[in-house]
Amino acid sequence: MNLVTGASGFIGGRIVHALAERGEDIRVLVRPGADLRGIEGLKVERCTGDVLDRTSIRAAVRGCRRIYHAAACYTFWSRNPEQIYAVNVEGTRNVIREGIAAGVERIVHTSSVATIGIPRHGVGTEQTPVCLEDMVGHYKRSKFLAEKAALALVREGAPVVIVNPTYPVGEGDVKPTPSGDLIVRFLQRKMPAYLDTGLNVVDVDDVAKAHLLAGDRGKIGERYILGNRNMTLKEILQVLASITGLPQVRFRMPYYPILLFAKMDTALARLIPGRSPLVACESVQLARKKMFVDPAKAIAELGMPQGSPGAALEKAVRWFRSNGYA
Repeated sequence: MNLVTGASGFIGGRIVHALAERGEDIRVLVRPGADLRGIEGLKVERCTGDVLDRTSIRAAVRGCRRIYHAAACYTFWSRNPEQIYAVNVEGTRNVIREGIAAGVERIVHTSSVATIGIPRHGVGTEQTPVCLEDMVGHYKRSKFLAEKAALALVREGAPVVIVNPTYPVGEGDVKPTPSGDLIVRFLQRKMPAYLDTGLNVVDVDDVAKAHLLAGDRGKIGERYILGNRNMTLKEILQVLASITGLPQVRFRMPYYPILLFAKMDTALARLIPGRSPLVACESVQLARKKMFVDPAKAIAELGMPQGSPGAALEKAVRWFRSNGYA
């Protein structure tokens, strides 16, 4: 039996699909009322609970051989940042501790490329030096602290492998995540300009398959960047324009004016109940640095597939359009 946390999310849902394709037995830990469209039609055993409730985790992990811990609060804006730390850090501790107690053979912890160090010149790897002070915003800090918590538990005997997905795109981004929101905004013609930034683009299904490979072959206590191609935001938007036939986004916005707008917009959102910022300040701050990384370790040691990022973007466009997002 395999337990997947965060199965209602983008990566978690695709992990469930990958396990189903293998013919594996699957149990999911989901919160009451979770949107499960991403795993609709799949044969799974559902356990209702929360990563902050160790009793519900204990029931869900009973009899499991592996845990894929993909549950996380993935947002660059929150009225309650403490909740981000609670879910991402304490939730990770809870899942791993219950996994140790249940005697599972492997726990694959879904971290993020956000925790990878990026040198001033060149690309980041799992070995690039980085510290908490390098983490911009609550999301990055919480994921960094969650990794540290996981590694501390490895020293207590936890069989944890850490994976760091980059910018996954493809089918099933129900929420959508901040990653998918960029594509949706382009489709809705709500992106008049772009920043000079860059991302590592990867097919979400390759990321999901790499989680399973990490469970099979990953070394305990190691980190693996799950990525594919480094692309500037301008290049991504050009590919989207080519796929969709929509006009290209041609205007490049200077960094500081859009940061000022984001700060003002975020401050306004805090004053108005129910309002979210159009552009989260944290997302602009993150965009100042190109998140270019090297996934060679995951390719060599895990055998991570490397499908076409362009094809993955096309799948994402088709899925968002067919599901009424644009």
